[in-house]
Amino acid sequence: MLSSQVLRLVGRRALSTSACLQGHASVSGTPAYTLPSYFDNRAFPLPEVPFQQDLTSEQQALKEKEKGQWKSLSASEKLDLYRIQFNLSYAEMNKGTVEWKTVIGGVLFFIGFTGLVVLWQKKYVLPELPHTLSEEWVAMQTKRMLDMRANPVQGFSSKWDYEKNEWKK
Repeated sequence: MLSSQVLRLVGRRALSTSACLQGHASVSGTPAYTLPSYFDNRAFPLPEVPFQQDLTSEQQALKEKEKGQWKSLSASEKLDLYRIQFNLSYAEMNKGTVEWKTVIGGVLFFIGFTGLVVLWQKKYVLPELPHTLSEEWVAMQTKRMLDMRANPVQGFSSKWDYEKNEWKK
């Protein structure tokens, strides 16, 4: 009941969207991000827009000359017409870059830096290795496991020849 009274007081027109649309009618023009843009790509050889859209007076004269006989155009004029329409040729797009050198240099720099961090941590941060990793301790532990005949079927002791006292081949 309260909502019907509010609607009568405010009116239905105040709640409609047509008043909002009229307020935006003065906005005109197309945003730049919605227009097609130029990019060179081997997979799409013909872009939607030319490379140079704002032409100088010399380029406009050349475009007018283009409408006539192509035999009258020189090679440099044809190249200039090509450069108005396209930025790169296929040969220029396929040409290799030296960017790989930068990538390899960056990777090697970070590998070297990581190595320095690891060496610093070994010297100043990490504790000493436990005595159980020494060669003598590992030899005693191996002898003890062989004496106890640990895992004789498929495990550690199955690889030891007890008659010859050497590892099986």
